[in-house]
Amino acid sequence: MPSAHSRNTALFIAILAGFLTPFDLSAVTIALPTIAEEFSMDAIQMGWVSTAYLLASAVFLVPFGRIADIYGRKKVFATGLAIFTLASFLMIFAPSALAVILLRVLQGFGSAMIFGTAVAILTSTTPAEHRGKALGIYTTAVYLGLSMGPFLGGILTGIFGWRSIFFVNVPIGLFAVAMILLFLKGEWADCRGERFDLGGSIQYGLTLICVMYGFSLLPDREGFILVIAGAVMLAVFIARELRIGYPLWDIRLFSKNRVFLFSNMAALINYCATFAVTFFLSLYLQYVNGFSPEYAGMILVVQPVVMALVSPAAGRLSDRIEPGKIASLGMALTALSLILLTFTGSNTSLLTFIVILIVLGVGLGLFSSPNTNAIMGSVERCYYGVASGTLGTMRLAGQMLSMGIAMMVLAIFVGNVQITPELYPAFIEGMKLSMAIFAAMCIAGIFFSLVRYSGTGSTGSCER
Repeated sequence: MPSAHSRNTALFIAILAGFLTPFDLSAVTIALPTIAEEFSMDAIQMGWVSTAYLLASAVFLVPFGRIADIYGRKKVFATGLAIFTLASFLMIFAPSALAVILLRVLQGFGSAMIFGTAVAILTSTTPAEHRGKALGIYTTAVYLGLSMGPFLGGILTGIFGWRSIFFVNVPIGLFAVAMILLFLKGEWADCRGERFDLGGSIQYGLTLICVMYGFSLLPDREGFILVIAGAVMLAVFIARELRIGYPLWDIRLFSKNRVFLFSNMAALINYCATFAVTFFLSLYLQYVNGFSPEYAGMILVVQPVVMALVSPAAGRLSDRIEPGKIASLGMALTALSLILLTFTGSNTSLLTFIVILIVLGVGLGLFSSPNTNAIMGSVERCYYGVASGTLGTMRLAGQMLSMGIAMMVLAIFVGNVQITPELYPAFIEGMKLSMAIFAAMCIAGIFFSLVRYSGTGSTGSCER
């Protein structure tokens, strides 16, 4: 086990990376109306500014987790930070809506390398009895990024323009890369010498693209065709992974490890049910209530600040109490907040929104770090990269599906046009329907969170 100094260094760098990418994601969300106004984007194009990032991240997370297990997690981590920083710098000069979306794809590519390895490195350097505490601190950094994103993003957008959001990423990214190269000693490659499944990675990526992009096109016929094609490709991918000696995704992690399976299912549902909430509320506060980006950001900051306050305590608690119980309580509170949002309307008071955001923040804070602790504690060291990538994939796939639901509802209620005052009632009805769908998902997620320990699970073996 690495020394205390090495563990603290790894934790500090993980905190920087954990802050950077969610900060960018949430700051861009608050700036979406401003970006859309500059480039005359419709509602669907505006959604793709977030969706392109999430899709690229999801496609590459597991492959880069596997590459990190084979060739070294630190190498992949540093490269991902460098790519993300470069894409952020180029975004400052983006000349069109297409350029913005393409650079968001590049940012997502770099983000996959970061999130596919950050938790794996942290787990590799931390003793099991302190893992929940470390993951709680890391999760706090993620939530601080989410909380500072709307707040600082609104201020930066209002004063300096939306491009300043990406400028902020550059010095943070460069500093994190320098810290890795200068101070993070050692390398972690528990699968060194094994072969990388390139064919499986291509199949996996195409499967995700078909499913997620197809989902964003629903209810159009093309969307159904792509989703069905993705389902067929998933079956082919699983059959292939069961045959080969060094698979991209060892299916035994799901078929023989109950904790790993249901914890990841709970994560998928949780992120799917909550990510688009900020998207909807950001538009609601700026369009319906007429708030500035700065003021809307100050309101939305409530949720992730509460998450950041709750998460470290939840992580420490999960080192002593069964993580699934804590995560299930968090899922229940999240469901409650979403149910409350289904009753909002154009006259809902600001205090009501703040109370709901507090409940949502507590729920997410109780869920995330204990659920991560359960996942990483259920596998052997040789699977840390893949487990980290799998969890990241569940997060991004959930976020992508959440945005897919949001865009599908907007297409039905608002249409492929810019949101104008006469469309505000339709927008509110679409938002309420989305919250009802998300609440139903979260209620189902409580089941997956509770049953993870109801049977004996296996952590599996690194032997092939």
